[in-house]
Amino acid sequence: MMLFMLLFSRQGKLRLQKWYMAYPDKVKKKITRELVTTILARKPKMCSFLEWKDCKIVYKRYASLYFCCAIEQNDNELLTLEIIHRYVELLDKYFGSVCELDIIFNFEKAYFILDELLIGGEIQETSKKKCA
Repeated sequence: MMLFMLLFSRQGKLRLQKWYMAYPDKVKKKITRELVTTILARKPKMCSFLEWKDCKIVYKRYASLYFCCAIEQNDNELLTLEIIHRYVELLDKYFGSVCELDIIFNFEKAYFILDELLIGGEIQETSKKKCA
């Protein structure tokens, strides 16, 4: 199960966040700060998977945005990478070559598309036609 998903820019600005586990706000801010600094410090050729605390982090950079997911230890990293890619495909389909500004000004639609794809941290709908 996915624990949370974060979208942030190369400058470290958080653009979207979706939490599938209950965390206090203070902990959410700490997690976000730690992950953003850790991922931004990594070199582009490094692996997109991290062991972090009691979970695994899977991230992928598309243009100027990083898509970062935390999953449980027994979950499949490659499947999570495909979920990230499917979400980007859905955003591209809706916005027509999505960019950071689309997410900033239309964050409600970006959240809606994410909610159509994932419910409770599990993949819900695999069809691109039904999601966007």
